[in-house]
Amino acid sequence: MDSAFSKWQERLVRATINTSIYDSVRETPLLPATLLSSLYGVPLLLKREDLQPVFSFKIRGAYHKMTRMGAAQLAGGVVAASAGNHAQGVAWSAKKLGVPAIIVMPVHTQRIKVAAVKAYGAQVKLHGEVFDDSYLYANALAKERGMTFIPPFDDADVIAGNGTIAAEILRHHPQPLQAIFCAVGGGGLISGVAAYVKTMRPEIKIIGVEAEESASMTASLAAKKPIALDKVGIFADAVAVKKPGKLTFTACQNLVDDIIVVNNDAICAAIKDIYNDTRVIVEPSGALAVAGVRKYTQRRKVSAPIVAITCGANMNFDRLRFIAERAEIGEEREALLAVTIPERPGSFNKFCGLLGGHNITEFNYRLAKGKDAHIFVGIEVQKAEDRKTVLKKLRDNQLPAIDLTHDEMSKLHIRHMVGGRARAENENLYRFEFPERPGALRTFLHSLATNGGGWNISLFHYRNHGADVGRVLCGIQVLPAEIAQCEQRLRALGYPFWREDDNRAYRLFLADNTSS
Repeated sequence: MDSAFSKWQERLVRATINTSIYDSVRETPLLPATLLSSLYGVPLLLKREDLQPVFSFKIRGAYHKMTRMGAAQLAGGVVAASAGNHAQGVAWSAKKLGVPAIIVMPVHTQRIKVAAVKAYGAQVKLHGEVFDDSYLYANALAKERGMTFIPPFDDADVIAGNGTIAAEILRHHPQPLQAIFCAVGGGGLISGVAAYVKTMRPEIKIIGVEAEESASMTASLAAKKPIALDKVGIFADAVAVKKPGKLTFTACQNLVDDIIVVNNDAICAAIKDIYNDTRVIVEPSGALAVAGVRKYTQRRKVSAPIVAITCGANMNFDRLRFIAERAEIGEEREALLAVTIPERPGSFNKFCGLLGGHNITEFNYRLAKGKDAHIFVGIEVQKAEDRKTVLKKLRDNQLPAIDLTHDEMSKLHIRHMVGGRARAENENLYRFEFPERPGALRTFLHSLATNGGGWNISLFHYRNHGADVGRVLCGIQVLPAEIAQCEQRLRALGYPFWREDDNRAYRLFLADNTSS
Protein backbone atom coordinates (compact mmCIF):
# COMPACT_ATOMS: atom_id res chain seq x y z
CA MET A 1 0.00 0.00 0.00
CA ASP A 2 1.61 3.28 -1.08
CA SER A 3 1.71 6.45 1.03
CA ALA A 4 -0.64 8.37 -1.28
CA PHE A 5 -3.36 5.76 -0.80
CA SER A 6 -2.74 5.66 2.96
CA LYS A 7 -3.27 9.42 3.17
CA TRP A 8 -6.45 9.12 1.08
CA GLN A 9 -7.72 6.41 3.42
CA GLU A 10 -6.89 8.54 6.47
CA ARG A 11 -8.78 11.56 5.06
CA LEU A 12 -11.73 9.37 4.16
CA VAL A 13 -12.00 7.87 7.65
CA ARG A 14 -11.71 11.30 9.23
CA ALA A 15 -14.61 12.49 7.06
CA THR A 16 -16.64 9.43 8.07
CA ILE A 17 -16.06 10.14 11.77
CA ASN A 18 -16.91 13.84 11.44
CA THR A 19 -20.03 13.42 9.30
CA SER A 20 -23.24 15.30 10.11
CA ILE A 21 -25.67 13.00 8.31
CA TYR A 22 -27.52 11.85 11.41
CA ASP A 23 -29.94 14.74 11.38
CA SER A 24 -31.66 12.80 8.59
CA VAL A 25 -30.07 9.37 8.10
CA ARG A 26 -31.13 6.52 10.36
CA GLU A 27 -28.62 4.55 12.44
CA THR A 28 -29.80 1.08 11.45
CA PRO A 29 -29.79 -1.95 13.78
CA LEU A 30 -27.35 -4.85 13.70
CA LEU A 31 -29.60 -7.82 14.38
CA PRO A 32 -28.85 -11.53 14.92
CA ALA A 33 -30.24 -13.75 12.16
CA THR A 34 -31.27 -16.72 14.27
CA LEU A 35 -32.60 -19.00 11.53
CA LEU A 36 -29.80 -18.19 9.10
CA SER A 37 -27.19 -18.74 11.79
CA SER A 38 -28.55 -22.24 12.29
CA LEU A 39 -28.86 -22.88 8.55
CA TYR A 40 -25.33 -21.70 7.70
CA GLY A 41 -23.68 -22.98 10.86
CA VAL A 42 -22.20 -19.61 11.85
CA PRO A 43 -23.35 -16.71 14.06
CA LEU A 44 -24.70 -14.27 11.48
CA LEU A 45 -25.66 -10.63 12.08
CA LEU A 46 -27.61 -8.56 9.56
CA LYS A 47 -26.89 -4.85 9.18
CA ARG A 48 -30.36 -3.70 8.20
CA GLU A 49 -29.81 -0.91 5.67
CA ASP A 50 -33.14 -1.88 4.12
CA LEU A 51 -34.66 0.06 7.05
CA GLN A 52 -33.39 3.45 5.84
CA PRO A 53 -36.04 6.06 4.85
CA VAL A 54 -35.41 5.20 1.16
CA PHE A 55 -35.03 1.44 1.90
CA SER A 56 -31.35 1.49 0.88
CA PHE A 57 -27.92 2.49 2.17
CA LYS A 58 -27.52 4.92 -0.74
CA ILE A 59 -29.00 7.78 1.26
CA ARG A 60 -25.79 7.90 3.36
CA GLY A 61 -23.37 8.73 0.56
CA ALA A 62 -25.76 11.05 -1.26
CA TYR A 63 -26.68 13.08 1.82
CA HIS A 64 -23.08 13.27 3.07
CA LYS A 65 -21.93 14.51 -0.34
CA MET A 66 -24.64 17.16 -0.60
CA THR A 67 -24.20 18.47 2.95
CA ARG A 68 -20.51 19.09 2.19
CA MET A 69 -21.31 21.11 -0.93
CA GLY A 70 -21.48 24.88 -0.73
CA ALA A 71 -24.66 26.90 -1.25
CA ALA A 72 -23.43 28.03 -4.67
CA GLN A 73 -23.05 24.43 -5.87
CA LEU A 74 -26.49 23.47 -4.61
CA ALA A 75 -28.25 26.58 -5.92
CA GLY A 76 -28.49 25.37 -9.51
CA GLY A 77 -29.79 21.97 -8.47
CA VAL A 78 -28.35 18.47 -8.73
CA VAL A 79 -28.32 15.68 -11.29
CA ALA A 80 -27.75 11.97 -10.67
CA ALA A 81 -27.71 8.73 -12.65
CA SER A 82 -28.97 5.57 -11.02
CA ALA A 83 -30.84 2.31 -11.47
CA GLY A 84 -32.92 3.31 -8.48
CA ASN A 85 -31.36 3.33 -5.03
CA HIS A 86 -28.86 6.16 -5.48
CA ALA A 87 -31.64 8.00 -7.30
CA GLN A 88 -33.85 7.82 -4.24
CA GLY A 89 -31.00 8.86 -1.95
CA VAL A 90 -30.29 11.96 -4.05
CA ALA A 91 -33.99 12.81 -4.53
CA TRP A 92 -34.68 12.48 -0.80
CA SER A 93 -31.61 14.54 0.11
CA ALA A 94 -32.50 17.25 -2.42
CA LYS A 95 -35.99 17.50 -0.95
CA LYS A 96 -34.53 17.73 2.57
CA LEU A 97 -32.12 20.50 1.49
CA GLY A 98 -34.68 22.29 -0.67
CA VAL A 99 -32.90 22.02 -4.02
CA PRO A 100 -34.20 20.83 -7.44
CA ALA A 101 -33.06 17.43 -8.70
CA ILE A 102 -33.08 15.59 -12.03
CA ILE A 103 -32.55 11.84 -11.93
CA VAL A 104 -31.57 9.87 -15.04
CA MET A 105 -32.54 6.19 -14.82
CA PRO A 106 -32.15 3.29 -17.28
CA VAL A 107 -35.31 2.59 -19.27
CA HIS A 108 -35.81 -0.82 -17.61
CA THR A 109 -35.77 0.59 -14.04
CA GLN A 110 -38.36 -0.98 -11.75
CA ARG A 111 -41.57 1.02 -11.51
CA ILE A 112 -41.42 1.07 -7.72
CA LYS A 113 -38.10 2.94 -7.85
CA VAL A 114 -39.25 5.43 -10.48
CA ALA A 115 -42.41 6.16 -8.49
CA ALA A 116 -40.42 6.66 -5.29
CA VAL A 117 -38.06 9.17 -6.93
CA LYS A 118 -40.99 11.15 -8.29
CA ALA A 119 -42.67 11.08 -4.88
CA TYR A 120 -39.62 12.84 -3.39
CA GLY A 121 -40.16 15.67 -5.87
CA ALA A 122 -37.37 14.93 -8.35
CA GLN A 123 -37.78 15.01 -12.13
CA VAL A 124 -37.12 11.61 -13.74
CA LYS A 125 -35.62 11.07 -17.19
CA LEU A 126 -35.45 7.50 -18.51
CA HIS A 127 -32.43 7.02 -20.75
CA GLY A 128 -30.16 4.10 -21.70
CA GLU A 129 -30.20 0.34 -21.45
CA VAL A 130 -27.90 0.11 -18.42
CA PHE A 131 -26.53 2.41 -15.73
CA ASP A 132 -23.45 3.35 -17.76
CA ASP A 133 -25.62 4.82 -20.54
CA SER A 134 -27.59 6.85 -17.98
CA TYR A 135 -24.36 8.02 -16.35
CA LEU A 136 -22.97 9.56 -19.55
CA TYR A 137 -26.27 11.29 -20.33
CA ALA A 138 -26.61 12.66 -16.78
CA ASN A 139 -23.10 14.16 -16.88
CA ALA A 140 -23.86 15.88 -20.17
CA LEU A 141 -27.17 17.15 -18.81
CA ALA A 142 -25.51 18.61 -15.70
CA LYS A 143 -23.02 20.56 -17.82
CA GLU A 144 -25.71 21.75 -20.20
CA ARG A 145 -27.96 23.09 -17.42
CA GLY A 146 -25.30 24.31 -14.99
CA MET A 147 -26.28 21.76 -12.33
CA THR A 148 -24.03 19.67 -10.05
CA PHE A 149 -23.62 15.98 -10.78
CA ILE A 150 -23.78 13.69 -7.71
CA PRO A 151 -21.71 10.55 -8.44
CA PRO A 152 -23.23 7.22 -7.35
CA PHE A 153 -20.03 5.60 -6.08
CA ASP A 154 -16.71 6.92 -7.42
CA ASP A 155 -16.44 9.95 -5.13
CA ALA A 156 -14.59 10.36 -1.82
CA ASP A 157 -17.52 12.12 -0.09
CA VAL A 158 -19.99 9.46 -1.22
CA ILE A 159 -17.62 6.70 -0.08
CA ALA A 160 -17.06 8.41 3.29
CA GLY A 161 -20.82 8.61 3.83
CA ASN A 162 -21.12 4.88 3.17
CA GLY A 163 -18.34 4.29 5.69
CA THR A 164 -20.72 5.27 8.49
CA ILE A 165 -22.20 1.78 8.12
CA ALA A 166 -18.88 0.30 9.27
CA ALA A 167 -18.63 2.76 12.17
CA GLU A 168 -22.04 1.62 13.41
CA ILE A 169 -21.20 -2.07 13.02
CA LEU A 170 -18.05 -1.77 15.12
CA ARG A 171 -19.83 0.36 17.71
CA HIS A 172 -22.72 -2.09 18.01
CA HIS A 173 -20.47 -5.15 18.06
CA PRO A 174 -17.10 -4.47 19.76
CA GLN A 175 -16.56 -8.23 20.19
CA PRO A 176 -14.56 -10.29 17.63
CA LEU A 177 -15.87 -10.52 14.05
CA GLN A 178 -14.49 -12.76 11.34
CA ALA A 179 -15.80 -10.89 8.30
CA ILE A 180 -18.17 -8.27 6.93
CA PHE A 181 -19.89 -9.10 3.63
CA CYS A 182 -20.89 -6.29 1.22
CA ALA A 183 -22.64 -6.23 -2.13
CA VAL A 184 -20.45 -4.84 -4.92
CA GLY A 185 -21.67 -2.87 -7.93
CA GLY A 186 -19.58 0.20 -8.61
CA GLY A 187 -17.77 -0.36 -5.31
CA GLY A 188 -18.87 2.66 -3.25
CA LEU A 189 -20.31 0.65 -0.36
CA ILE A 190 -17.46 -1.79 0.09
CA SER A 191 -14.83 0.97 -0.29
CA GLY A 192 -16.32 3.01 2.55
CA VAL A 193 -16.76 -0.03 4.79
CA ALA A 194 -13.28 -1.38 4.05
CA ALA A 195 -11.51 1.96 4.58
CA TYR A 196 -13.03 2.37 8.04
CA VAL A 197 -12.75 -1.25 9.21
CA LYS A 198 -9.18 -1.74 8.04
CA THR A 199 -8.21 1.42 9.92
CA MET A 200 -9.96 0.53 13.17
CA ARG A 201 -10.06 -3.29 13.18
CA PRO A 202 -7.70 -4.58 10.45
CA GLU A 203 -8.09 -8.20 11.57
CA ILE A 204 -11.70 -8.26 10.27
CA LYS A 205 -11.95 -9.58 6.72
CA ILE A 206 -13.88 -7.56 4.15
CA ILE A 207 -15.59 -9.80 1.60
CA GLY A 208 -17.32 -8.43 -1.48
CA VAL A 209 -20.12 -10.26 -3.27
CA GLU A 210 -20.90 -9.71 -6.95
CA ALA A 211 -23.68 -10.95 -9.20
CA GLU A 212 -22.35 -13.36 -11.82
CA GLU A 213 -23.98 -11.31 -14.61
CA SER A 214 -22.23 -8.07 -13.59
CA ALA A 215 -18.96 -9.07 -11.92
CA SER A 216 -17.00 -6.06 -13.17
CA MET A 217 -14.90 -5.62 -10.02
CA THR A 218 -13.76 -9.25 -10.11
CA ALA A 219 -12.77 -8.88 -13.76
CA SER A 220 -10.99 -5.59 -13.08
CA LEU A 221 -9.00 -6.96 -10.13
CA ALA A 222 -7.90 -9.89 -12.27
CA ALA A 223 -6.79 -7.45 -15.00
CA LYS A 224 -5.12 -5.16 -12.40
CA LYS A 225 -7.02 -2.14 -13.79
CA PRO A 226 -10.65 -1.06 -14.16
CA ILE A 227 -12.12 -2.70 -17.24
CA ALA A 228 -15.59 -2.61 -18.78
CA LEU A 229 -17.70 -5.71 -19.33
CA ASP A 230 -19.26 -6.10 -22.77
CA LYS A 231 -22.69 -6.45 -21.23
CA VAL A 232 -24.28 -6.91 -17.83
CA GLY A 233 -27.38 -8.74 -16.66
CA ILE A 234 -29.98 -6.66 -14.87
CA PHE A 235 -31.62 -9.12 -12.48
CA ALA A 236 -29.67 -7.47 -9.65
CA ASP A 237 -30.19 -4.09 -11.27
CA ALA A 238 -28.79 -1.96 -8.43
CA VAL A 239 -25.33 -3.51 -8.98
CA ALA A 240 -25.53 -3.79 -12.78
CA VAL A 241 -22.41 -1.69 -13.46
CA LYS A 242 -20.22 -2.40 -16.48
CA LYS A 243 -17.08 -0.77 -15.05
CA PRO A 244 -16.06 0.08 -11.47
CA GLY A 245 -14.74 3.52 -10.56
CA LYS A 246 -11.06 4.43 -10.32
CA LEU A 247 -11.25 5.28 -6.61
CA THR A 248 -13.31 2.23 -5.74
CA PHE A 249 -11.07 -0.09 -7.77
CA THR A 250 -7.98 1.19 -5.92
CA ALA A 251 -9.74 0.83 -2.57
CA CYS A 252 -10.75 -2.77 -3.33
CA GLN A 253 -7.28 -3.57 -4.61
CA ASN A 254 -5.72 -2.38 -1.34
CA LEU A 255 -8.32 -3.18 1.30
CA VAL A 256 -10.68 -5.99 0.26
CA ASP A 257 -9.72 -9.54 1.23
CA ASP A 258 -11.84 -11.45 -1.27
CA ILE A 259 -14.74 -11.13 -3.71
CA ILE A 260 -17.25 -13.95 -4.17
CA VAL A 261 -19.40 -14.27 -7.29
CA VAL A 262 -22.89 -15.79 -7.05
CA ASN A 263 -25.50 -16.62 -9.69
CA ASN A 264 -29.14 -15.57 -9.88
CA ASP A 265 -30.40 -18.80 -8.33
CA ALA A 266 -28.20 -18.23 -5.27
CA ILE A 267 -29.49 -14.65 -4.99
CA CYS A 268 -33.10 -15.90 -5.14
CA ALA A 269 -32.34 -18.45 -2.42
CA ALA A 270 -30.84 -15.70 -0.24
CA ILE A 271 -33.94 -13.51 -0.70
CA LYS A 272 -36.03 -16.43 0.55
CA ASP A 273 -33.65 -17.11 3.46
CA ILE A 274 -33.78 -13.47 4.57
CA TYR A 275 -37.56 -13.46 4.34
CA ASN A 276 -37.81 -16.61 6.46
CA ASP A 277 -35.67 -14.95 9.14
CA THR A 278 -36.94 -11.36 9.07
CA ARG A 279 -40.26 -11.44 7.13
CA VAL A 280 -38.74 -8.70 4.93
CA ILE A 281 -38.34 -9.07 1.16
CA VAL A 282 -35.08 -7.49 0.06
CA GLU A 283 -34.23 -6.75 -3.57
CA PRO A 284 -31.65 -8.94 -5.39
CA SER A 285 -28.73 -6.61 -4.64
CA GLY A 286 -29.87 -6.45 -1.01
CA ALA A 287 -29.51 -10.23 -0.77
CA LEU A 288 -26.04 -10.45 -2.35
CA ALA A 289 -24.15 -10.33 0.93
CA VAL A 290 -26.19 -13.18 2.41
CA ALA A 291 -25.78 -15.23 -0.77
CA GLY A 292 -22.04 -14.70 -0.38
CA VAL A 293 -22.12 -15.83 3.27
CA ARG A 294 -23.87 -19.04 2.27
CA LYS A 295 -21.25 -19.83 -0.38
CA TYR A 296 -18.36 -18.80 1.90
CA THR A 297 -19.46 -20.97 4.83
CA GLN A 298 -19.87 -24.02 2.59
CA ARG A 299 -16.16 -23.89 1.78
CA ARG A 300 -14.42 -22.37 4.79
CA LYS A 301 -14.37 -22.87 8.54
CA VAL A 302 -15.71 -19.86 10.43
CA SER A 303 -14.43 -19.14 13.93
CA ALA A 304 -16.23 -15.88 14.81
CA PRO A 305 -19.48 -14.09 13.93
CA ILE A 306 -20.05 -12.70 10.43
CA VAL A 307 -21.94 -9.55 9.38
CA ALA A 308 -23.92 -9.30 6.15
CA ILE A 309 -25.21 -5.91 4.99
CA THR A 310 -28.76 -6.13 3.60
CA CYS A 311 -28.32 -3.02 1.54
CA GLY A 312 -31.67 -2.53 -0.21
CA ALA A 313 -35.34 -3.53 -0.32
CA ASN A 314 -36.79 -1.74 -3.33
CA MET A 315 -38.45 -4.77 -4.86
CA ASN A 316 -41.12 -4.88 -7.56
CA PHE A 317 -43.84 -7.32 -6.52
CA ASP A 318 -43.95 -8.73 -10.07
CA ARG A 319 -40.44 -10.13 -9.67
CA LEU A 320 -41.44 -12.47 -6.84
CA ARG A 321 -42.82 -14.98 -9.34
CA PHE A 322 -39.36 -15.52 -10.85
CA ILE A 323 -37.63 -15.44 -7.45
CA ALA A 324 -39.93 -18.04 -5.90
CA GLU A 325 -39.45 -20.30 -8.94
CA ARG A 326 -35.66 -20.19 -8.72
CA ALA A 327 -35.15 -20.08 -4.94
CA GLU A 328 -35.50 -23.82 -4.39
CA ILE A 329 -32.87 -24.53 -7.05
CA GLY A 330 -30.60 -21.88 -5.55
CA GLU A 331 -30.93 -23.55 -2.17
CA GLU A 332 -30.26 -26.92 -3.83
CA ARG A 333 -33.67 -28.00 -2.54
CA GLU A 334 -35.11 -28.90 -5.95
CA ALA A 335 -33.73 -31.10 -8.71
CA LEU A 336 -35.01 -31.00 -12.29
CA LEU A 337 -34.67 -34.30 -14.13
CA ALA A 338 -35.50 -35.75 -17.53
CA VAL A 339 -36.33 -39.43 -17.07
CA THR A 340 -37.05 -42.01 -19.78
CA ILE A 341 -39.49 -44.77 -18.82
CA PRO A 342 -41.02 -47.61 -20.83
CA GLU A 343 -44.40 -46.72 -22.37
CA ARG A 344 -46.28 -49.54 -20.67
CA PRO A 345 -48.56 -50.07 -17.64
CA GLY A 346 -46.79 -50.00 -14.27
CA SER A 347 -43.91 -47.77 -15.38
CA PHE A 348 -45.17 -44.70 -13.51
CA ASN A 349 -45.60 -46.74 -10.35
CA LYS A 350 -42.06 -48.11 -10.57
CA PHE A 351 -40.68 -44.64 -11.22
CA CYS A 352 -42.49 -43.07 -8.24
CA GLY A 353 -41.38 -45.90 -6.00
CA LEU A 354 -37.73 -45.26 -6.83
CA LEU A 355 -38.09 -41.64 -5.69
CA GLY A 356 -38.59 -42.89 -2.13
CA GLY A 357 -39.55 -40.11 0.28
CA HIS A 358 -38.82 -37.23 -2.12
CA ASN A 359 -41.79 -34.98 -2.81
CA ILE A 360 -42.53 -34.29 -6.47
CA THR A 361 -42.60 -30.55 -7.13
CA GLU A 362 -43.35 -30.72 -10.87
CA PHE A 363 -44.40 -33.43 -13.27
CA ASN A 364 -44.82 -33.06 -17.04
CA TYR A 365 -45.71 -35.91 -19.35
CA ARG A 366 -47.57 -36.61 -22.56
CA LEU A 367 -48.19 -39.87 -24.38
CA ALA A 368 -45.61 -40.24 -27.14
CA LYS A 369 -45.15 -42.56 -30.09
CA GLY A 370 -42.76 -45.44 -29.69
CA LYS A 371 -41.71 -47.63 -26.81
CA ASP A 372 -40.45 -44.95 -24.43
CA ALA A 373 -41.92 -41.90 -22.66
CA HIS A 374 -39.95 -38.87 -21.51
CA ILE A 375 -40.89 -37.25 -18.21
CA PHE A 376 -39.82 -33.80 -17.00
CA VAL A 377 -39.93 -33.96 -13.22
CA GLY A 378 -38.97 -31.74 -10.30
CA ILE A 379 -38.25 -33.37 -6.95
CA GLU A 380 -37.58 -31.93 -3.53
CA VAL A 381 -34.11 -32.70 -2.12
CA GLN A 382 -32.28 -31.69 1.02
CA LYS A 383 -28.83 -31.22 -0.50
CA ALA A 384 -26.94 -31.63 -3.78
CA GLU A 385 -25.81 -35.15 -2.82
CA ASP A 386 -29.47 -36.28 -2.71
CA ARG A 387 -29.83 -35.38 -6.38
CA LYS A 388 -26.88 -37.59 -7.28
CA THR A 389 -28.30 -40.44 -5.21
CA VAL A 390 -31.67 -40.29 -6.98
CA LEU A 391 -30.00 -40.17 -10.41
CA LYS A 392 -27.91 -43.23 -9.60
CA LYS A 393 -30.93 -45.18 -8.31
CA LEU A 394 -32.93 -44.42 -11.46
CA ARG A 395 -30.07 -45.38 -13.77
CA ASP A 396 -29.34 -48.56 -11.79
CA ASN A 397 -32.96 -49.57 -12.41
CA GLN A 398 -32.69 -49.08 -16.20
CA LEU A 399 -34.49 -45.72 -16.20
CA PRO A 400 -32.16 -43.32 -18.08
CA ALA A 401 -32.09 -39.95 -16.29
CA ILE A 402 -30.50 -36.60 -17.13
CA ASP A 403 -29.86 -33.85 -14.57
CA LEU A 404 -31.32 -30.58 -15.90
CA THR A 405 -31.10 -28.65 -12.61
CA HIS A 406 -28.53 -26.21 -13.95
CA ASP A 407 -29.64 -26.20 -17.58
CA GLU A 408 -30.76 -22.60 -18.19
CA MET A 409 -33.07 -23.38 -21.10
CA SER A 410 -34.86 -26.07 -19.10
CA LYS A 411 -35.43 -23.72 -16.15
CA LEU A 412 -36.60 -20.81 -18.28
CA HIS A 413 -38.59 -22.51 -21.02
CA ILE A 414 -38.81 -26.29 -21.28
CA ARG A 415 -40.53 -26.78 -17.93
CA HIS A 416 -43.40 -24.58 -19.18
CA MET A 417 -43.69 -26.16 -22.62
CA VAL A 418 -43.58 -29.94 -22.20
CA GLY A 419 -46.61 -31.42 -23.91
CA GLY A 420 -45.65 -33.28 -27.06
CA ARG A 421 -43.53 -32.93 -30.17
CA ALA A 422 -44.29 -31.16 -33.41
CA ARG A 423 -43.05 -32.12 -36.85
CA ALA A 424 -41.35 -28.95 -38.09
CA GLU A 425 -39.13 -29.26 -41.14
CA ASN A 426 -35.82 -27.39 -41.03
CA GLU A 427 -36.45 -26.11 -37.49
CA ASN A 428 -33.55 -24.18 -35.96
CA LEU A 429 -33.80 -23.44 -32.24
CA TYR A 430 -32.52 -20.18 -30.70
CA ARG A 431 -32.55 -18.77 -27.19
CA PHE A 432 -32.68 -14.96 -26.95
CA GLU A 433 -32.25 -12.26 -24.31
CA PHE A 434 -33.58 -8.78 -24.87
CA PRO A 435 -34.15 -5.73 -22.66
CA GLU A 436 -37.45 -5.88 -20.77
CA ARG A 437 -38.94 -2.63 -21.99
CA PRO A 438 -42.12 -1.63 -23.79
CA GLY A 439 -41.93 -2.62 -27.45
CA ALA A 440 -38.93 -4.97 -27.17
CA LEU A 441 -40.94 -8.13 -27.84
CA ARG A 442 -42.85 -6.46 -30.68
CA THR A 443 -39.57 -5.30 -32.25
CA PHE A 444 -38.26 -8.85 -32.06
CA LEU A 445 -41.34 -10.37 -33.70
CA HIS A 446 -41.53 -7.61 -36.33
CA SER A 447 -37.91 -8.21 -37.34
CA LEU A 448 -38.60 -11.90 -37.96
CA ALA A 449 -41.89 -11.23 -39.76
CA THR A 450 -40.33 -8.73 -42.18
CA ASN A 451 -37.10 -10.56 -42.95
CA GLY A 452 -37.95 -11.15 -46.60
CA GLY A 453 -36.73 -14.71 -46.41
CA GLY A 454 -40.04 -16.47 -45.87
CA TRP A 455 -38.95 -17.86 -42.51
CA ASN A 456 -41.65 -19.25 -40.26
CA ILE A 457 -41.73 -19.34 -36.44
CA SER A 458 -42.38 -22.96 -35.47
CA LEU A 459 -41.92 -22.69 -31.70
CA PHE A 460 -42.12 -19.72 -29.38
CA HIS A 461 -41.98 -19.27 -25.63
CA TYR A 462 -41.70 -16.00 -23.73
CA ARG A 463 -42.22 -15.29 -20.06
CA ASN A 464 -42.12 -11.90 -18.37
CA HIS A 465 -39.94 -11.73 -15.24
CA GLY A 466 -40.54 -8.20 -14.02
CA ALA A 467 -37.41 -6.07 -14.46
CA ASP A 468 -35.22 -8.94 -15.64
CA VAL A 469 -34.26 -9.27 -19.30
CA GLY A 470 -36.87 -10.75 -21.61
CA ARG A 471 -36.13 -14.38 -22.39
CA VAL A 472 -37.41 -16.05 -25.54
CA LEU A 473 -37.08 -19.55 -26.92
CA CYS A 474 -37.82 -19.54 -30.64
CA GLY A 475 -37.87 -22.17 -33.37
CA ILE A 476 -37.42 -20.75 -36.87
CA GLN A 477 -37.87 -22.82 -40.02
CA VAL A 478 -34.92 -21.95 -42.25
CA LEU A 479 -33.52 -23.83 -45.22
CA PRO A 480 -29.89 -24.89 -44.63
CA ALA A 481 -28.67 -22.56 -47.37
CA GLU A 482 -30.32 -19.57 -45.66
CA ILE A 483 -29.12 -20.08 -42.07
CA ALA A 484 -26.18 -17.68 -42.44
CA GLN A 485 -28.51 -15.00 -43.81
CA CYS A 486 -31.01 -15.58 -40.99
CA GLU A 487 -28.36 -15.36 -38.27
CA GLN A 488 -26.96 -12.19 -39.82
CA ARG A 489 -30.47 -10.71 -39.50
CA LEU A 490 -30.65 -11.83 -35.87
CA ARG A 491 -27.28 -10.27 -35.04
CA ALA A 492 -28.40 -6.99 -36.61
CA LEU A 493 -31.35 -6.99 -34.21
CA GLY A 494 -28.87 -6.56 -31.36
CA TYR A 495 -30.33 -9.12 -28.95
CA PRO A 496 -27.87 -11.74 -27.64
CA PHE A 497 -28.79 -15.24 -28.85
CA TRP A 498 -27.57 -18.81 -28.60
CA ARG A 499 -28.15 -21.77 -30.91
CA GLU A 500 -29.86 -24.58 -28.98
CA ASP A 501 -30.56 -27.31 -31.56
CA ASP A 502 -28.47 -29.83 -29.66
CA ASN A 503 -29.96 -29.12 -26.22
CA ARG A 504 -30.85 -32.45 -24.62
CA ALA A 505 -34.13 -31.23 -23.12
CA TYR A 506 -35.29 -29.93 -26.51
CA ARG A 507 -34.49 -33.25 -28.15
CA LEU A 508 -36.36 -35.18 -25.47
CA PHE A 509 -39.50 -33.09 -25.09
CA LEU A 510 -40.11 -30.83 -28.09
CA ALA A 511 -38.35 -32.07 -31.24
CA ASP A 512 -39.79 -34.72 -33.50
CA ASN A 513 -36.55 -36.53 -34.15
CA THR A 514 -38.07 -38.47 -37.05
CA SER A 515 -38.36 -35.25 -39.07
CA SER A 516 -34.62 -34.63 -39.38
